Amino acid sequence: MKAALFKMLFLLIIYYPIHTITAQEMTSEQVVQKSMESYNDRNIEAFMSVIDTDVTFHNFSNGSITMQGKAACRAFYNALFEASPNLKSTVLTRTVFGNKIIDHEYITGRNGSDEAIELVLIYEVESEKIVKVTVLRKES
Repeated sequence: MKAALFKMLFLLIIYYPIHTITAQEMTSEQVVQKSMESYNDRNIEAFMSVIDTDVTFHNFSNGSITMQGKAACRAFYNALFEASPNLKSTVLTRTVFGNKIIDHEYITGRNGSDEAIELVLIYEVESEKIVKVTVLRKES
């Protein structure tokens, strides 16, 4: 009886730490940073790895939904990456506000264009996935 108890305690001590170790979750900022790096690398798989199945994109000015769902997001960004060999987004400023990350971005090379655009993007992150992106375009 003592031998069985000792064996059970020994196994518990040995195996317990292994089974309780979990990967540290990414912060909301790390999720958005991974998205940004994947965007600049034009790596659709890495980019989509942080996009939620039910992601929505919104126009800040009127609140309308401009894109909905992971499939639509993949199709849009896959086409963008293919048409934009020199695509580059630079974060001019970043504000972290809980699960919301607000980036002021300067984007060049979009669809082969030499014209730069500026956007403010408000990312909302839940469970290591981007669930909502609100886009504010700079008025010309």
